[in-house]
Amino acid sequence: MVFIFLSILCNIIVSILLKLAKRYEISVPQAIVWNYAVAVILTYSLFKPDISSVLLEQAPFSIYLLLAILLPSLFVILGLSVRHTGIVRTDLAQRLSLFIPLLTAVFIFKEEMSWLKVSGILVGFLAIVCSIPWHKEPLKNKTAVLSWLYPLTVFVGMGIIDILFKQIASFKAVSYTSSLFVVFILSFLLAAFVLMLSILSGKSRFGFKNLICGIILGVFNFGNILFYLKAHRAIPENPSVVFSAMNIGVIIAGSVVGVFIFKEKLSKLNIWGIGIAIFAIFLISISK
Repeated sequence: MVFIFLSILCNIIVSILLKLAKRYEISVPQAIVWNYAVAVILTYSLFKPDISSVLLEQAPFSIYLLLAILLPSLFVILGLSVRHTGIVRTDLAQRLSLFIPLLTAVFIFKEEMSWLKVSGILVGFLAIVCSIPWHKEPLKNKTAVLSWLYPLTVFVGMGIIDILFKQIASFKAVSYTSSLFVVFILSFLLAAFVLMLSILSGKSRFGFKNLICGIILGVFNFGNILFYLKAHRAIPENPSVVFSAMNIGVIIAGSVVGVFIFKEKLSKLNIWGIGIAIFAIFLISISK
């Protein structure tokens, strides 16, 4: 359980850093570039990935490239979501995105469904409805529209990324860490190319504080992945325990940090949504 706690802690620290980015005038896109540079270095140092296997086994480079585009792009959206809608709703959107691969497994891959899994999916959709920042008046301004758009993009984007990572994991000829290493390299190269174009065109300027923030962001973002994998290795006979503890823990911790530290306002319906989301994840975990 120590690894699960550390993974949750790293996840929440990433959200806090994204929340503080605007206050300290940190460029999230620039920080994300250095975040992936750190991910590349740490993955190589800790996992010693076998690059030759990626080249020899006709690895799914189309999926690698798609992930390399989606990961940094969604990271930027994640930062905007935390800034405009808060940590609580963004973390909820992230965790509830697990229902997209579940639905894909059922309707595309014809996976057999249990009544617990169906119940979990239905309860999950109810949680999504309750967690939406409903407004008493029609959405008239840009901020109100973004309060819907960013979490929705996080929800869909994370779900798609989860599906792509599951496809990589099913490709047994190449180890998962080797595939992850290649994805991180491609993500860094693409993000760095976009940043270079932005600097050359005068739209942005290199900032040393963005580099420092990116390194810190990269350490905790990688820590989230590392401790999550270690938790699964520590209790391989009970993956549902890791799955449920991680997702429920992030929702609870994110809610505490968002409400009590950053004074994010939630309606009674939103609070019910948090509780319903936790129950939905519990149903999904015991159905595995």
